[in-house]
Amino acid sequence: MPINKAVLAAFRAATRLRPDIKEFYATQRAAEDMLAKLTLRDPRCRIEDVSAVMPDGFEVLLRVFTPLDIDFSLTSGLKVTEDSRGTILFFHGGGWVNGDVDFYTDACTSMALRLERRVVSVDYRRAPEHRFPQAPEDCYEVTRQLLAGELLADVDADHVVLFGDSAGGNLAAVVSLMARDRGEFMPRTQMLLYPVTYNDHDPSTSFFDSVRANGEDYLLSARDIKGYMELYASKPEDLHSPYFAPLLEPDLSGQPRTLVVTAEYCPLRDEGEVYAQRLADDGGDVQCYRVLDAVHGYLLYPTVFNIVKDTYRIIKSFLDGDELAQEGEPAWLEILGTA
Repeated sequence: MPINKAVLAAFRAATRLRPDIKEFYATQRAAEDMLAKLTLRDPRCRIEDVSAVMPDGFEVLLRVFTPLDIDFSLTSGLKVTEDSRGTILFFHGGGWVNGDVDFYTDACTSMALRLERRVVSVDYRRAPEHRFPQAPEDCYEVTRQLLAGELLADVDADHVVLFGDSAGGNLAAVVSLMARDRGEFMPRTQMLLYPVTYNDHDPSTSFFDSVRANGEDYLLSARDIKGYMELYASKPEDLHSPYFAPLLEPDLSGQPRTLVVTAEYCPLRDEGEVYAQRLADDGGDVQCYRVLDAVHGYLLYPTVFNIVKDTYRIIKSFLDGDELAQEGEPAWLEILGTA
């Protein structure tokens, strides 16, 4: 499904004029900080900040988004709490380098309201100041504490959903792998939105056609991904760890029920879909959809955009069993379903 020619021209110009991310990330952070200050709070959602103390004493900021207009019709006969529909533990994108809870406040507010669930957004430590494996270790420890009831008293561990976009999708997948390997806890559900799952995004050597087809003209470039990984890794050997690139894990059994959503014009599209297939091949309960006419990073678009609304329809179907029927032109492809 082709993108409008004028939009594509703008994408192409913006992508090709963008400086090397290794030199530009601090400027991008400053721009994101400025944009975050323009966010208007929605009175339908209560926002609170709490923290989780890491083993080294560092306090990781958590922003908690509680929708105030939850439909509790599905909780009849149960004790109604702010966790009655579940809690989403969200790991933001930004290449492990950019993005933070402030920049994602609007997206998390929309998420809480549309999914009728409390959202806990994690401000994990970012590279290059804190390189791999700091981010996954922070996210792992926050998950452990949340599931243990140490952060929010009314959390039902069975209804906690790990969710992340891009690098955050990578972190959600990695936390689930770490949880299986360490045996301290096990999330029941994870959702990965255009996740990073592999370590090679050079168009000349990558296994994935989407790197070559979508790696130059659609905002996130193959060069950007390579730069982010160089900022994230502590040493070259890190790129070969499954906790850095989950597709390198030879055994993907014992993972949570999983939803993977990819974007048609994203360089990470194919590796996300292959990760979903690998999970299914190793016995997982997996659904995977490709959102058409979408580029990387669209979760941050206003919710009036059809690609955002369609993604929430997919998520609602996955979480709540809502009917997922398309009308007119296809808005997504079902890559891997449960039928």
